Amino acid sequence: MIRKPVPLFFEGGPQAVILLHAYSGSSNDMRLLARYLQGQNYTVLAPIFTGHATGDPADILREGSPQQWWQDTQDAIAFLRQRGYRRIAIFGLSLGGLFATRALREDPTLVGGGTFASPVIFRGTTHVPEVFVRMAQTVYRRENLSDEEFKAKMVWIQDHLPAQLMAIQAFADTTATHLTRIKQPIFIAQGTADEMIDPRSGQWLAAAFPATQIDFHEYVGASHVLTVNSAHHALETDLQTFLHTIF
Repeated sequence: MIRKPVPLFFEGGPQAVILLHAYSGSSNDMRLLARYLQGQNYTVLAPIFTGHATGDPADILREGSPQQWWQDTQDAIAFLRQRGYRRIAIFGLSLGGLFATRALREDPTLVGGGTFASPVIFRGTTHVPEVFVRMAQTVYRRENLSDEEFKAKMVWIQDHLPAQLMAIQAFADTTATHLTRIKQPIFIAQGTADEMIDPRSGQWLAAAFPATQIDFHEYVGASHVLTVNSAHHALETDLQTFLHTIF
């Protein structure tokens, strides 16, 4: 029995950090980083976006949308505020970085935040569509479906995926057009061997801000999921250093 991921809420000190996961990911992507930050006396919240981590990839397309995930982001901030946390930073991996960036733009009371391997400024290529389809195939093959059931599920995924990816792109574009409204310090992390998005994505985002506002880190040879791959120790250390400057 595979345990389904659950939202993470690790209480530490009075300063709080929100960690938003990637498209087709879950809070599991953030567990290592969340535990590390808790060990550094931060309170950490890693929610799960609507439709994710249900066991059925189609739920991401059925139940999720950029508007819903933006609401999830606002709900996460409200959850911490209701518990008395006033000094909050917000970060996101890939898709999560889009919502962390929008939150910083819309809520100047957040003390800072940033992105890990996030295509906020989208150019070049993306391998998200084929990776999502492969992930769905893997999940459905575990279910011992008949050939007809398997094909039907995959046809449904491939029919509905493009519209959601277009909606995500529109959300990203809208966010990117007003980056100058963000006044808080920004942390940007990017792997040079990113297999999902253009490895220059971090550089493009960093170029949109004054050099004094950003803390940009490139991890040589690191792939997309920086929170768990070869870069995760370096990322943890760099992020802790950044947090010391904003809290």
